[in-house]
Amino acid sequence: DWFDIREHILAEDDLAFAAPVLDPEKIICIGLNYRQHAAETGGTPPAVPILFSKFRNALAGHGQGVPVPAGVRQLDYEGELAVVMGRRAAGVAPEEALSLVFGYAPANDFSARDLQFATSQWLLGKTCDRFCPLGPFLTTPDEVPDPGNLRLRTWVNGELRQDAVTSDMIFSCAALIAYISRYLPLKPGDVILTGTPAGVVLGQPRESRVWLCKGDVVSVEVEGLGRLTNPVV
Repeated sequence: DWFDIREHILAEDDLAFAAPVLDPEKIICIGLNYRQHAAETGGTPPAVPILFSKFRNALAGHGQGVPVPAGVRQLDYEGELAVVMGRRAAGVAPEEALSLVFGYAPANDFSARDLQFATSQWLLGKTCDRFCPLGPFLTTPDEVPDPGNLRLRTWVNGELRQDAVTSDMIFSCAALIAYISRYLPLKPGDVILTGTPAGVVLGQPRESRVWLCKGDVVSVEVEGLGRLTNPVV
């Protein structure tokens, strides 16, 4: 009976979300993969994908707080489309790549720019605790007919900061899977963050940059995939 079922329905505010992928072998991120983002940061659009990584400690779920690391003053957001692999991929062609995907989700590539650019290696500024919120859930490919044509938006404290379509990607989801799998096997549960569009703090003129701080709330929405919200704590 519907009225009996309603008694057992939980409100979203009463739930604690975990990341929809808890133990991936790899979290691979792509840098400068949107044309407008490459332009705003003064970079040249890359000829091949720029890869870096995060570790599993960076995973966070919808609603979880993202702590500001000690001494960090330049905390930034990067709204992204995440791809989660469902089958092993090794040396696959782009035409086959999307058939190996388990699901898609909004993600936020939190970045401590002062740590990221302190050396030539980005890793430390990218993989601090909870620097990879993912979710709130995974959407399977049958509900995502074209991951290359999704609107992606990011808000900070309700103010729209990023608004783009994934068609602005330099390398599509299929192209990224094919490229990565040429050099290392992708396994079920592996996560690929496909890059962020224009609108990050780093892309603004130096004199007008306002970095994230405790109390800020960042939301990332990908069309049809839900909205991921995380407070900075």
